[in-house]
Amino acid sequence: MDKKLFASAIVKFLSGVILIALPLFLSAGSFGYWNTWLFMGILFIPMFIGGLILMKKNPELLRKRLDVKEKQSQQKTVVALSGIMFLSGFIVAGLDNRFQWTKIPEWLVITGAVIFLVSYGLYAEVLRENTYLSRTIEVQENQKVIDTGLYGIVRHPMYAVTILMFLSMPIVLGSWIAFIIFLTYPFIIAGRIINEEKVLEESLDGYKDYKEKVKYRILPFIW
Repeated sequence: MDKKLFASAIVKFLSGVILIALPLFLSAGSFGYWNTWLFMGILFIPMFIGGLILMKKNPELLRKRLDVKEKQSQQKTVVALSGIMFLSGFIVAGLDNRFQWTKIPEWLVITGAVIFLVSYGLYAEVLRENTYLSRTIEVQENQKVIDTGLYGIVRHPMYAVTILMFLSMPIVLGSWIAFIIFLTYPFIIAGRIINEEKVLEESLDGYKDYKEKVKYRILPFIW
């Protein structure tokens, strides 16, 4: 086992727990905000299990997923906007719970949790299909175009899945106001997708042909 990679993964994992728990519980003013416990359970338990699997079977992919340092200024802006969306959405969700501005029924919260877990499963499938995936936009040595599985349906299944995943988050947290904030994510990620495709067209052999074969980016028959 790569001890340095393992330590880095644990630090990132614990940092994620803290960065999500703090704004939610502090803004809610209580550890009794049960939606947060549900959300953290469906987020971090699969994440921990998935990390262990990657550590054993594909440590290089795990290393790439831990690297979040974007080189392009446009992508740094996308990352910053996404961070603002998450932070403001979590704070608003906690405040919404504290002051009861809006309320999502429990059956819909549970439905949101199921959608989130299904999205997580699809996320894992994308990682299985494309071992070149990293958190930054880059073309790697010997990288090939993947055009089977989910990549045969849309060109960016990872982003399609994360949109579904992120839009289910505020539902699990029980806040319609936070849901409105998270609705900005598809628009934020659209700019990243357009920029990424330019990089891939210029640097990845066969990508232009792939675009002709698979017409849609994230949603069949729409975009």
